[in-house]
Amino acid sequence: MKLAVAGKGGIGKTTIPAGICRVLADRGQEVLAVDADSNNCLGYALGLDPALVEAVQPIAEMKELLRQRAAPTGSTVVFSLTPEVADLIETHSLRDGLLRLMVMGSIVQGGAGCACPENATLKALLRELVDLPTHIVVDMEAGLEHLGRGTAMALDTLVMVTDATAPSLRTVQRIIGLARDLGFRDLRYVGNRVRSEQEAELIRAKLHEVPEAGMIGEHAGLAQDDVFSGEGGVRLREDLEAIVEVLA
Repeated sequence: MKLAVAGKGGIGKTTIPAGICRVLADRGQEVLAVDADSNNCLGYALGLDPALVEAVQPIAEMKELLRQRAAPTGSTVVFSLTPEVADLIETHSLRDGLLRLMVMGSIVQGGAGCACPENATLKALLRELVDLPTHIVVDMEAGLEHLGRGTAMALDTLVMVTDATAPSLRTVQRIIGLARDLGFRDLRYVGNRVRSEQEAELIRAKLHEVPEAGMIGEHAGLAQDDVFSGEGGVRLREDLEAIVEVLA
């Protein structure tokens, strides 16, 4: 399973890829979680040791390393678009049992695409990750700047997370257009924090052009340190199990 998850910030988007990863790991399957959101919260949502997560530096911030991989001579004009990056997967990831976390960070800062050695290395790394023989779940930002066409086509599915509010739905509609331009083979949406059947039907009506992967209710009583514990966490886990069955 090779998934990317995107959606408007602040709607609980990171909980979805974290939950998918934990469901897969609990089933005895190895999974690589890739945090490609500038907020870098996926490790906490996965329930990993906060001290270890805080010690992980996003690869996007390692400017000198990225520059050296694509342009060892120091040139910013002539550089490789396919630098060697396979070793970075081992040296810059955090493992906890069957779960592995890699924190990418944000590739593009303030604007559209950047033709520079740093971005060339990051995009090569993401392509390398997608080719690994394991489940890959990528937590994206609302935009899809991390993805080149080749990487997008190598991923199985883009899962777009939304609630029933107009800004969130507009964000997903914009993502649909970007994803189709990039050549994603399969687009799905997940309704999150859905409080009623009326809200579920509103989401379905607005996003009718792509298939639904599932709906997640607004579950009260989620713990701050582990959203999958407690009564609300059990119901959340059940919703995510159903979504994994649809996506598998």
